[in-house]
Formats: sequence, structure tokens, C-alpha cells
Amino acid sequence: MHGWILLDKPLGLGSTQGVSAVKRALRDGGYGKFKVGHGGTLDPLATGVLPIALGEATKLAGRMLDSDKVYEFTVQFGTQTNTLDREGAVIATSDVRPTRAALDAVLGRFTGPIAQVPPAYSALKVNGQRAYDLARAGEEVTLKSRDVTIHALTVAEAAGEGALEKATLTAHVSKGTYIRSLARDIALALGSVGHVTMLRRVKAGPFGLDGAISLDKLAELGKGHALAQALLPLRAGLDDIPALSLTPDQAGRLRQGQQLVGIAADDGQAFATLDEVPVALVEVEHGVARVVRGFNLE
Repeated sequence: MHGWILLDKPLGLGSTQGVSAVKRALRDGGYGKFKVGHGGTLDPLATGVLPIALGEATKLAGRMLDSDKVYEFTVQFGTQTNTLDREGAVIATSDVRPTRAALDAVLGRFTGPIAQVPPAYSALKVNGQRAYDLARAGEEVTLKSRDVTIHALTVAEAAGEGALEKATLTAHVSKGTYIRSLARDIALALGSVGHVTMLRRVKAGPFGLDGAISLDKLAELGKGHALAQALLPLRAGLDDIPALSLTPDQAGRLRQGQQLVGIAADDGQAFATLDEVPVALVEVEHGVARVVRGFNLE
């Protein structure tokens, strides 16, 4: 059981609870103990793709955290909450409702590299404490802006004739992007205020909703000793990088942490295998390959 299980995370479930559900399914299926971790936090109020890494795939969880994500989200215009989502208290209102033309025109300002101030209700730390803990305690939280990249931003659906009450958008974003902040800033740029009422992650790195399973399906497969049906190979988490075939001698040297010299491969990362068995994620530079992450698989 070394690979990935993709959960279609339901509303209200935290990422760590998703990990616990997979561990429970492993126990129910009698698979034994494996390391389990998630490949990117997804808020309880969000749904969608939550990659869960098992066994040796957990060594790639950090790489998954750094990957791009794609979200669908709905902005409700006219009210802003302290959490920037529908769970918070209303802190600002506006009678202004944008037109579809105005919305289309403003999206270019939020595409490409942008500076973004994260929500006060976030897991970022301020003087060693979580921002959301400080905000819930009534303290004023001021977070520094951060540079993120919005690779693409489009309107999926807009409700209302003339003036829009809400709009659903699709955003392809870099790591560190807060969709709630993006929704807030789009509404402000339109002369209104807004908050997120729906947030769904449709892609995380190479993983999309195709192949994602529900918690009920996960539990069913676990009890039926059939979790392997939902397990994607370790390689699936490295779908965006080239493979590097090794000889037995080369594989042995990489497993001992040695470098390989004279490798005929382009510079950059590669997925090194021996007869389809994952050996290591390597970094190739000027024909020299060094181990970034080694896999203990035979």
C-alpha cells in the first residue's frame, strides 16, 4: 500500500480527519500499519480533491503542498464577513452589485503575479500563535501581504440579470493563494464587498476529481478488503516529471545515497525506476543525478 488515495472531501471534514478515515479503512481491511499523510490542507468549509499519501508516497507530500491548485468558488456580493466565508459575522455591507461586463473587465487585474493579504482567520502564525486563534479572541490581526500567482481566472456562472448577486469563478493558482482573499479583493475592486459561499478544489497538482472517492466508498472498500481498487501508484504524484530508467548497479548506488555521473538526461527532477519499481526522485544537473527522495521499495 504505497501510493495515493484521492478523497472527494465532504463539507465540514478537516484534512486531518480525512487522514484518520484512511487509517481507519486500512485497519478495517487488515492491511497493517502504514504512514499516512495528506498532500495539502483543505478547509472544513471546502470540498473536493484531497490527496492522501500512503507508505512511501508520504515522502512526496511536501512536493504536493508546493503544487498548483484549481478551485471553483462562489462570491456573494453585498456582504463581507470577518472570516470571508459564510460562517462568519457580517462586518460590511454594500448596495453595489456589479454587472457581468464589469466582472469580466476586472479579472485581468487578478491574473498573473499579485500581492495578496491573507485572511485574519487563517492558520498563519503571528508571534508564534495561529492568526485564527487571535482573531477569535477578539484581537486585531494584521498579516503581511504575500506574492502569489493566479495562472488563470474565469467566470463559470453569474447569477442575476444586469446586477449580479453572486458569481462562480474558476481559479488556477500557485501555492499559498487564499481564495477567500481573492474573492474579497475582486468584490472590492468592483466597488462592492463580498464573501465566499462555496469553495471546491477540483485539482491538486496532477490529481483531479476523476478517481476521487467519497468517505462512504472509502469505508466500503476498507471493510471489503478492496482498498487497492482506489490506490493510485506512487508514480501518479510525479506525473509532471520524466522517468529515468536505471540499471541494477545504478539503482544500488542511488539506494546507498550515492550520485550517478554521466546520466543522459535533461537537467531537472526525474523519477528513477528499476524495472518499474520506484527507486528515487532525483535532481539531474550537468549529467549528475543526486537523490532528493529515496524510496524503500523492492
